[in-house]
Amino acid sequence: MSPLFTAIVIILAILAVMGIVVGVANDAINFLNSAIGSKVAPRRTILWIAAAGILVGTLTSSGMMEVARSGVFYPAQFSFPEIMMLFLGMMLGNVLLLDLYNTLGLPTSTTVSMVFGLLGAAVATALFRIAADPAFSLQDLSQFINTGKAMVIIAAILLSVAFAFIAGLIYMYVSRLIFSFRYAPVFRRWGAVWCGISLSGILYFALFKGLKSSGLIPTSVSEYVTDHVLLTLLAFWIVASIVLWLFQRMRLNIMRITILSGTFALALAFAGNDLVNFIGVPLASFDAWQIARDAGSETIMMGALEAPARANFLILLVSGLIMVLTLFFSKKSQHVAETELSLASQHEEEERFGSTFISRGLVRLTLMANNLWTGIVPARVQKAIDRRFEPLPAEERTSAQYDMIRAVVNLTAASVLIAIGTSYKLPLSTTYVVFMVAMGSSLADRTWGRESAVYRITGVMAVISGWFITALGGFLIALAVTALLLWGGWIAVVALTALCAWLLIRSHRKTPELKAEAEKALLPLEKAETPDEVLCACIGEVCNTMQEVTRIYNRTLVAVFKENRKVLKEMVRDSNHLFEEARDRKYNIMPTLRRLQRCDIDTGHFYVQVVDYLSEVTKALIHITRPAFEHIDNNHEGMSKEQIVDLMRVNDQVEEIFDKINDMLATKDFSDLDLVLEMRDRLFDTIVEAIKSQLRRINGNPSTSTRASVLYLTILNETKTMVLQSRNLLKSQHYFLEAKHELGSPRK
Repeated sequence: MSPLFTAIVIILAILAVMGIVVGVANDAINFLNSAIGSKVAPRRTILWIAAAGILVGTLTSSGMMEVARSGVFYPAQFSFPEIMMLFLGMMLGNVLLLDLYNTLGLPTSTTVSMVFGLLGAAVATALFRIAADPAFSLQDLSQFINTGKAMVIIAAILLSVAFAFIAGLIYMYVSRLIFSFRYAPVFRRWGAVWCGISLSGILYFALFKGLKSSGLIPTSVSEYVTDHVLLTLLAFWIVASIVLWLFQRMRLNIMRITILSGTFALALAFAGNDLVNFIGVPLASFDAWQIARDAGSETIMMGALEAPARANFLILLVSGLIMVLTLFFSKKSQHVAETELSLASQHEEEERFGSTFISRGLVRLTLMANNLWTGIVPARVQKAIDRRFEPLPAEERTSAQYDMIRAVVNLTAASVLIAIGTSYKLPLSTTYVVFMVAMGSSLADRTWGRESAVYRITGVMAVISGWFITALGGFLIALAVTALLLWGGWIAVVALTALCAWLLIRSHRKTPELKAEAEKALLPLEKAETPDEVLCACIGEVCNTMQEVTRIYNRTLVAVFKENRKVLKEMVRDSNHLFEEARDRKYNIMPTLRRLQRCDIDTGHFYVQVVDYLSEVTKALIHITRPAFEHIDNNHEGMSKEQIVDLMRVNDQVEEIFDKINDMLATKDFSDLDLVLEMRDRLFDTIVEAIKSQLRRINGNPSTSTRASVLYLTILNETKTMVLQSRNLLKSQHYFLEAKHELGSPRK
């Protein structure tokens, strides 16, 4: 046996481990988000329950391994070397594709990435075979590829998206009509029956979807259930309702039981059915290697792969343990989970996505439909419905993204849809169903209000388009990689494996840096909880921002004098970041004012002024840094000596004013407010003289650089604006603190 193929088996084993890591990081949202979003239990408890489901699922998943061996292509048409290159090309492309999605924080389907990756690799191998053998032509491609499989997967994507969204929307709407946001009184009467529906669907899902390939359920039972789906669900509902009613009488939280059971069931089904996506191809390559070794030939055709296969129990156990460790320690899984949670959150928060003309158009159409609806439905009925959807006041809400009613709906709708789809042999994607159910339920729960709908629709569209890109990307990447492997032989194997390893190492080294940067970017105001903490955070943000403004302004002028492009580029980046922070603070002002709940109206009024002035200061700063960088970046003529002298004089005075302002902000001693006013007036006189001097230079020397003069005047005018707003900021900050600590004291 050639060492090359032994090396490929080892490489695929390593890629299997990496595939499990990146796959679990992406698919963890499928079974964690409902429990995490509702905060039904501590995160560690949720992870342990999911881990138990994963271990059970992995140990019962061996029956699914044939998908990777013969589900997309016909192995009897390929030789041993061709099949090994096919498997290696698919795995290299698949791991890179999933890692890219994890880094972007977008959920996708590992099933689709595997199937289309295998399809792309098989097409590349078939084309290579056709090109090398005159007996074949392009018309014979169907002899190598099972083209019907790809069409089934594409149809399943469309079905998953549409049906899951509609099911989540309807079930959530009806559930909220029944229970409202103040669900405790009604839930005591009907909660067991309602949760019984959920638990019956979840149990059916776990038993006949998650364990369908395990061999633990007798064939006769499985066939009977398949033929009598509705009767089975009805029996489960009756039994589950009785058991939950007894639990409710024992004062147990049956919604918590239902949600954690659903988390276990989804984790079990994920591991039992999706493990093949990660280790199916490496195990198939090992089987192919053993077949060739036993036959003593490297040119043998791989028809033996069409035979049923059972994975080794030890391999399944190790795979399950790797999945569990990834679940507990992967930072990328948390990043992916944040996407769905932010799109479904019922709280006001910064939106992760922007606005597109499609999302704006959909919102307008919805508003028009709503106007039509209000014209048909009697006002009395509308008011009754609106009362059921009236959210809790801010002081009664928890920090959870949504309540347990919605968590139960998400798990139930997803479990029932996947279970029924499986019974009718519809290959629904777990990822697609779970995500779209969550989006449908959040829409029905009126989470997508006029303030957030356009951004959240954009987010959903981004995720959905990413799913289709997964299919296309997985196909093209695997096709290209496999073609290079077949063409380049062992050299291509070494080069592409090294490239894949380098990209993955580079990606995972960046992850802690991205996390640290995200934590650093998290404003102290977002972490504050009590009104006093919010107040301290507000003061701290103002001080930090003004210190940064002072630093950036000074370094920008010095860099302009020295024509230092690198420093100017850095200052543009820093000033943009400062401006974005100020803008976000301005847009998120309402939640902050609510958190300053015990303040009087004057306090809120002065905080609004502080935020507005801070935004104006940072805006003036970027109007200095951006033109300065563009001027130097375009290699225009620098400042003249006279201009530099004037700007240095201005810079010295600005620095003196900012130092005084920063000192007053830090010490909260505003006794020198009048002194700052005098310093500001002297600076304005200096700026006026500098402008007059420039005008005299222009009149006396017509050859004076026009662009340098424009930049010079821009800096002077924006400096004037920046200092003016800074002084206003200082005064408003003084009034803000005074209103907070000395209510009723006279204003200056």
